[in-house]
Amino acid sequence: MRILAIESSCDDTAAAVVDGGRVASSVVASQDDVHRAYGGIVPELASRAHMTAITPTIERALDDARVGLDDIDAIAATFGPGLVGSLLVGLCTAKALAFGRGLPFLGINHLEGHLLSVQLEAEVDFPYVALLASGGHTSLYLAHGLGDYERLGATRDDAAGEAFDKVAKILGLGYPGGRLIDELAQSGDPAAHAFPRARLKPRKGRSRFDFSFSGIKTAVALHVRGNPGGEADVAASFQEAAVDMLINTAIAATRDAGAPRLVIAGGVSANSRLRERISAEGAAAGIDVVIPTLRYCTDNAAMIGYAADLRFARGERHRLDLNARAIADLERAPEPSAP
Repeated sequence: MRILAIESSCDDTAAAVVDGGRVASSVVASQDDVHRAYGGIVPELASRAHMTAITPTIERALDDARVGLDDIDAIAATFGPGLVGSLLVGLCTAKALAFGRGLPFLGINHLEGHLLSVQLEAEVDFPYVALLASGGHTSLYLAHGLGDYERLGATRDDAAGEAFDKVAKILGLGYPGGRLIDELAQSGDPAAHAFPRARLKPRKGRSRFDFSFSGIKTAVALHVRGNPGGEADVAASFQEAAVDMLINTAIAATRDAGAPRLVIAGGVSANSRLRERISAEGAAAGIDVVIPTLRYCTDNAAMIGYAADLRFARGERHRLDLNARAIADLERAPEPSAP
């Protein structure tokens, strides 16, 4: 099955053609220039930018795959979680194409796309624990198989990527913060400042593998207010503390679950320090760590098309009244309609 997939959950407009599970093309239109002046994503501007970019992005994905709409067998798009205005642009475009062409349609959970993104380049056997870390999400899942996901932990406040962006803003670095923190930290001392590492205790309804990044943001803000300068050391020390929290919790959860491998996905998985350390520390713990290449770490439509390919193969379809969802539980997907 040749699938045209669309992803627009946040600030990247993406389209891809996935042919028989193989990525024939993957195009991403960034909105960094749109949001840079504001130091973060402005939802209304993101929606408008998607409306401008969606058609040319789809056309380029088709051109790169050397196919036309007549060659497409099915349409897939992200339905959530994400910014509703952004989601609606991609989802409504996908449903319109499916309706106009009489093609089967399927909505895909954005988090499932990230969780399966490692499969785009090599077959990774289930089960595995997946650390999904991005600007909007920081969660741990035990993936038993397609559609069979058990949440082991999640952030109790801010997402890891949001913390990177906010610290970059505190340091006056600009946007996107994660990339700029990573670059500046290369020239800093990660041991210069002892920023706190949150170690959460389990409580009713919450896991001991949860995350918290609000405290470290406050600690950095207070330090910078009283100690101007030394931005590289602050960036390196913050990054080291954030990476510590991600790695320690992810490895502990993987050991507890008895899983043989740990997958890292989402935009934060592009961080060079995280990639360097988790591979080494995972190996020392006897855990096989798998990380996508950089182009599949951040939001992309190839991962949506791959997830759709697996679900279409099981006979799943969605009705065209499927709506966008700002919050979408990975463990409870919308019921597929009969093929």
